[in-house]
Amino acid sequence: MRNTTWVVYRMMQKGNAVGGNVVCSQREWDIIEASNPGYHTLLHSGLKTEQEAEKLARGTAGDTLPRKTKTKIADSPSIPTDNPGQV
Repeated sequence: MRNTTWVVYRMMQKGNAVGGNVVCSQREWDIIEASNPGYHTLLHSGLKTEQEAEKLARGTAGDTLPRKTKTKIADSPSIPTDNPGQV
C-alpha cells in the first residue's frame, strides 16, 4: 500500500468567488493544479492523515464552544445625600 499525503486548498468558483476549503490527496491536487494552474489556492500540503487535513480545512467550525461564566452583578454604589447626617 502506498503512503498517501493530504492537502487542503481553497476552491475558487466562477467569477472568482471564493468557495470553501477542500481536502484531497496530494495526487488529486497534482491533477487539479495541472488542469488549471494557479486557479485554486493551496493552503496546506504534506499532511499525514485525512483527519488532520479535515481539521485544518474546517478551522474552528465544529469546535466545542468555550463555556461562558456568569458575570456577577456589582453592588450598587451608595447614593450621596445632601445631608450627611441623614440616611
